[in-house]
Amino acid sequence: MNTHTELIHTLSPEETAAIEAQIAHLPDRQSAAIEALQIVQQARGWVSDESLKATARLLDMSPAALDSIATFYNLIFRQPVGRHVVMVCDSVSCYVMGGEALAGAVKTHLGIDMGETTADDRFTLLPIVCLGACDRAPLMMIDDQLVSGPELADLTNVFERFA
Repeated sequence: MNTHTELIHTLSPEETAAIEAQIAHLPDRQSAAIEALQIVQQARGWVSDESLKATARLLDMSPAALDSIATFYNLIFRQPVGRHVVMVCDSVSCYVMGGEALAGAVKTHLGIDMGETTADDRFTLLPIVCLGACDRAPLMMIDDQLVSGPELADLTNVFERFA
């Protein structure tokens, strides 16, 4: 058995095919690292140690090298997360415009601290350095939706949209 076939037991055939499709468009296997991590995360919700090792072998790179990419890229989750990920911006712009108060209100509303997941596994709360929308500060992102401005006045309504 070759190395790529041996690891299939830890990556689904769909994950392996999707990663191979990305590799086909790039100059080498390692260039698909971020895309491969995103594929695994999309299928599983996060990237476990075992799936990281299997992905690294598929990409012909060491697990340590792939983990350094995964931990640098803050949208790759190396621990289980809730169904919805809430990221509160803590950049300088958001901080100056009330980001600390927003973070406190979200923590209180969800009943968790940064880095925690609600008991029902519905939300995980994480800080993020910048969401790239400083003109709308302070803000947060739930999954892929930015939330800012008047919407923040009614957190109950905001979080009910993600039932």
